[in-house]
Amino acid sequence: MNSGFSIGKIFGINIRIDWSWLLILALISWSLSVSFAQLHPSWNIITSIWLAIVAAVLFFASVLLHEVAHSVVARSRGIPVRNITLFLFGGVSNIQREPASPLGELLITVVGPLTSIILGVVFLVAGAVSVYASGLTLNVTAQAISRIGLVSTLFIWLGFVNILVGFFNLIPGFPLDGGRILRSLLWAATDNMRKATRWASGVGEAVAWLFILMGIGMIFGLSIPLLGGGLVNGLWFILIGWFLYNAAVQSYRQTVVQDLLQDIPVSRMMQTNVPSVPYDLPVDAFVNNHIMTSDDEAFLVMNDGDLMGLVTLDDVRKLPKEERSHTLVRDIMVPSNKLLVIAPTEDAAEGLARLRSEDVRQLPVVSNGSVIGILRRQDILRWLQLQSELNKDGKGRI
Repeated sequence: MNSGFSIGKIFGINIRIDWSWLLILALISWSLSVSFAQLHPSWNIITSIWLAIVAAVLFFASVLLHEVAHSVVARSRGIPVRNITLFLFGGVSNIQREPASPLGELLITVVGPLTSIILGVVFLVAGAVSVYASGLTLNVTAQAISRIGLVSTLFIWLGFVNILVGFFNLIPGFPLDGGRILRSLLWAATDNMRKATRWASGVGEAVAWLFILMGIGMIFGLSIPLLGGGLVNGLWFILIGWFLYNAAVQSYRQTVVQDLLQDIPVSRMMQTNVPSVPYDLPVDAFVNNHIMTSDDEAFLVMNDGDLMGLVTLDDVRKLPKEERSHTLVRDIMVPSNKLLVIAPTEDAAEGLARLRSEDVRQLPVVSNGSVIGILRRQDILRWLQLQSELNKDGKGRI
């Protein structure tokens, strides 16, 4: 989920907005404005619209707090968090590694729904206090609801929707929070994370298909208690089901990859013959004499035997073609003091996680201050493909 933009940081965690979030913000605002206008016929349309926008923004702020809770607990257990992204289906914490134990999984997961439910209760209490402070009593009749003020309406809606989000996330469909809680329990029972993930993902796929079938039923006239029916609701449930199905399948695949790479040292996959170029080489000569004549995409930049940095094909692509003849490699390289590196003794799972989190294709492998190789994403993928083929042949793990 790389599209979108950053809006700042919370506790050092980068907060991003995906472009799809703007669509769901607009849809929720429009839907709420219609609902508020129907519930409060005395309000003018402008009042309903701006209250709906405020409610939608505060709802997503609540979703953000839900994700922040996940991320803070993950970081407290030594697991890096790249960012939090708000998007079409809510929010997601980009946690870079799986927890080391079932207890860690449970703690990281359960705080999310708990945060939403607590927020919901707080908002409902605030709404009730606001209603009583205005001299009214809580009543579900249309006449009583129409008399509730702006602040009370806002708090009560936020209360109900946060509680709904909290309990929705507890549905045992991996990778929803409920599915992760289920995986933590299965993991503790089997002492096998991969098997637990496979079972939890299977439940997640079943839940996803249930959502899709419910959506199809809604489109063809089925009305479900508390959920309603109709074309819009049906399409929405189909979209949610499709998203959950793909997420469950992808999450299991990532777990399999991590399991295959666990305890495999970087030294086993790194390339040891790392090519190098002089730091005063023109970029066009670098392209013609090095990139075009080999399949290498990363080169050490050297000066009198000293490592100055690393230059890659991606660095060249960022430079306009007309500037290559009068630009030197040292001008586009990543300096050695800013290089992201990895040790040969670290396992390949950590290497792949670092490659993904930093969105780079290779990492220099450093031992005792010297570059002894380079770990490339393509080499890891090739190793995984070979591993898969050997397992299919029944030859076991390398």
